[in-house]
Amino acid sequence: MQLLIKNVRINDGLTEQKPVDILISNGIITDIAVNMEPPAGTDVWDTGGALASPGWFDTGVQVCDPGHEHREDIQSALNAAAAGGFTGIACFANTSPAIHSKSEVLYVRNRAQSCNSPVELYPVGALSQNCDGKDLAELIDMHHAGAVAFADGYRAVQDAGLLLRALQYARAFDGLIMNRPNHKTVAAGGQIHEGIMSTSLGLKGIPALAEELMVQRDLSLLEYSGGRLHIHLISTAKSVEMIRNAKARGLSVTCSAAAVNLCFSDEMMAEFDSNWKVMPPLRSTPDVEALQSAVTDGTIDFICSNHTPWHEEAKNLEFTYAEFGMTALETAFSLCLTHTDIPVKLLVRKFAQAPRSVLGLPLPAVKKGEKANLTVFDPEAIWKYTNPESRSANSPFIGKELKGRVLGVVNQQCIVRN
Repeated sequence: MQLLIKNVRINDGLTEQKPVDILISNGIITDIAVNMEPPAGTDVWDTGGALASPGWFDTGVQVCDPGHEHREDIQSALNAAAAGGFTGIACFANTSPAIHSKSEVLYVRNRAQSCNSPVELYPVGALSQNCDGKDLAELIDMHHAGAVAFADGYRAVQDAGLLLRALQYARAFDGLIMNRPNHKTVAAGGQIHEGIMSTSLGLKGIPALAEELMVQRDLSLLEYSGGRLHIHLISTAKSVEMIRNAKARGLSVTCSAAAVNLCFSDEMMAEFDSNWKVMPPLRSTPDVEALQSAVTDGTIDFICSNHTPWHEEAKNLEFTYAEFGMTALETAFSLCLTHTDIPVKLLVRKFAQAPRSVLGLPLPAVKKGEKANLTVFDPEAIWKYTNPESRSANSPFIGKELKGRVLGVVNQQCIVRN
């Protein structure tokens, strides 16, 4: 690949340069200068003053392959990720069979490498066999095969003893344990956030307590066992407060939040649109404000899409029967630009560097001599979300205008221009 990206401003999350040209040869940034003349045979891409940042990374994507390819497969997930500006994703293990041994980890990695995509895929191995929350999975084997962390994905670990053993076991290789905080019995039957909106709509609520009990439990287990814990997808103000205090005490804990939970409250549920039915649910306005503050002060380490594709038959139902989740890879960054006041530089850090830091992956840099791993985007451009790259279309934003358009991504000697 020989590519010259012209008139682009490099934003590394800390500073933003004046427009420069970036020359890429065989996947390496060979020069950065002003008004470069393209060498013979070079593909020229004039961005018109757009931004180029280190490639974005999303954690916790539901890829659905193997076993549920009618919802999403690896190729369509990588296509959706590239359209959304991501050059790397970490996929959860909720497949059939689950990614709970070396063979499934290798299948996912090899399948992704055969897709000729600029998006790298990293498996998150199951914490328990079949993600059933009973018996510990083969963590060390999966670690050596390339699993970057361990979690039961959208299934929260209900058994405290199992999570404790996982934390202790993973210390032998400095493995990262992830859990999604949701106490199943406290949240049983809940449809949306428990509050004024759930009462007015006559829907059973999911109390904030269902999340907060598990956050407190997991922090207590971490304090007892040591190790590394990531609390994935927090959504309440009290969860933010507990994690902030735990970090101040020196616990090795990180956390993340979904873009949609940062942007919207449970008021969006008024029309009974099942595309807004997500887990964790959209919470109250004070919770949304607390999440945004936590992004700014660093309590929330990174932002993710919480991409959960569902086929039509799973979402186009009466609200109480519809599944939780929305497709979100293609809209996550734009939602944050459109519906929050978080600065672009901080968003770049929360989407590009921070997820990789938590997972222990190499950090890309837009510098001469470095591997070309870039996301090119215009933070001011208005665009309409149509024709999703994902196999599923369970998003309330289809046909809606958003701010911040991804122009393309470059990685692994591949380029995708949107």
